Amino acid sequence: MQVLILASVLAASIIPCSSQATRGVDTKTNTAMKTGIVCWAVSYPEFINCTWKLELVHHLDTSFITTYRLMMEPEEAARECIQSFPEANRCTIHDFQMFSMTPYILNVTVVNSLRSVTYLHPFTVEHIIKPDPPDNLSISPLPGERKKLFLQWDPPKSWPFPQYFLLKYQIRYQKARSSIFRTIELYDQTSFILKGIRPRTVYFVQVAAKDFMDYGEQSAWSPTVSGKAWDKHS
Repeated sequence: MQVLILASVLAASIIPCSSQATRGVDTKTNTAMKTGIVCWAVSYPEFINCTWKLELVHHLDTSFITTYRLMMEPEEAARECIQSFPEANRCTIHDFQMFSMTPYILNVTVVNSLRSVTYLHPFTVEHIIKPDPPDNLSISPLPGERKKLFLQWDPPKSWPFPQYFLLKYQIRYQKARSSIFRTIELYDQTSFILKGIRPRTVYFVQVAAKDFMDYGEQSAWSPTVSGKAWDKHS
């Protein structure tokens, strides 16, 4: 039974709810809807951000009603996904259970003068953790060290409790005029010394973050920084 329920919910995340027809809602219009619903927990465990895309054949004044609930909960238990204004194509979830084995369902109802259509989007909180890129990446030479570079960065500002919800980091770097990246994975540290680099050679470096327990997805890469090791002639 749970498999059937999950399958129906996944189907509903792609097409409008068929139950709308039983409510007398007109679905035979020239309005095309592509939801592109995406939810990411970039500030885990404080809140989840959800966004969606809307494409209309006719330009109509359109608003959204957004709610969410655990999959096995009745519709009456749904809570509001907070929007800054009714026309906004994003909302924020503040109240959710961590490590729930039951997925959540986001309900986005599109309302305009032609019709009202509801779309469902299932998600599991720990599967959608995706930090922002680390901040303030810097690269510095070490005095007297011709084959070393010192890297330092901060956890993303949007990650609220890095001392409790740890992050791991991945560094990637390459020499100038090279297409080959080398990578290094680190756990809960925000500095590193690159060793064995080529003297008088410029290196390009980026860093990305991911939940320490490997939940969700890795962040995008940080902006690139560049530098070269200490040289007594420079």
